[in-house]
Amino acid sequence: MILIKGIKFKKIGGITLYPFVLVRPKNPSRRLINHERIHIRQQIELLVLPFYLWYITEWIIYFLKYRDWWKAYHQICFEQEAYDNEDDFEYLNKRKFWSFCKYL
Repeated sequence: MILIKGIKFKKIGGITLYPFVLVRPKNPSRRLINHERIHIRQQIELLVLPFYLWYITEWIIYFLKYRDWWKAYHQICFEQEAYDNEDDFEYLNKRKFWSFCKYL
């Protein structure tokens, strides 16, 4: 397990770095892939770089508020949208533009 100041990277199953989705498990679940595909859509909507700036800014704000890495991560609007809809495999077909905003 890799630890950097309390961050347990073992908990992270995947990460989206547009246009790539990197996953840890050899056979990632359909749910994990759907979660990461939601992030791809979010990144496209925000033209990639603004997505990362917004993501990091939100994380910093929540980290300063809660002093907890994982709690801050789960408060980010992009993560809330992805977690809430990762089991809906038709979500991206019906998702409205900038749907993450309802999680602010």
